[in-house]
Amino acid sequence: MQSISEALGLAFALVVSGDADLFEIVILSLQVSLTATAIACLIGLPVGALIAIGRFRGRSAVLILMNALMGLPPVVVGLLVYLYLSRSGPLGFLGLLYTPTAMIIAQTILIAPIVAALSRQVIEDLHTEYADQFRSLCLTRLQTVRALLWDARYSLLTVGLAGFGRAVAEVGAVIIVGGNIDHLTRVMTTAIALETSKGDLALALALGIILLVIALGVNAAVQSVRMAAARNAYV
Repeated sequence: MQSISEALGLAFALVVSGDADLFEIVILSLQVSLTATAIACLIGLPVGALIAIGRFRGRSAVLILMNALMGLPPVVVGLLVYLYLSRSGPLGFLGLLYTPTAMIIAQTILIAPIVAALSRQVIEDLHTEYADQFRSLCLTRLQTVRALLWDARYSLLTVGLAGFGRAVAEVGAVIIVGGNIDHLTRVMTTAIALETSKGDLALALALGIILLVIALGVNAAVQSVRMAAARNAYV
């Protein structure tokens, strides 16, 4: 077991030197999480918008379910995806288990409800403000959704960034469906867990430093988008 000071020194050396194994893990993490976030936004934003402007029987139950799905346990999602993609599962013939695609599917299922619920709240508040104007223009539901999505683009970008932050920090689901296979499905969170258990604190800390930088970068981006939206609101 390395001392903390020694491990930190080695960790910074790995980051500065551009260690190939380290950045292979980082790049795969970003590819998986960005892809999952993009797919989740393609699903979640329209769903959130339609529920925001819709008035139908059972809407309250849908909202309760949507908010409940925001807290999906990652290991449960991982287990369900594993069962579907395993050789004996209904989608086993696709051969996706223990691949980056399986990890993308798991992350998408986790963050799509978050994107849908947050975007629903943003768009519903905006729709309340413009409802009379939309009715006077006789806009269709599709036209209304498109107008609201465009007008709320800055706020929805923060929703997407929040989803990405949730995805990139995920460990439970991706380790179940990805298997943490070296040079194939090893991402930052699973590698940190593995290297810590092995006592290789240098690599674990190096990945932890990069993950913290990414988290800070996402938070800074969210704040910048909010400030830009506030400035544009007064233009």
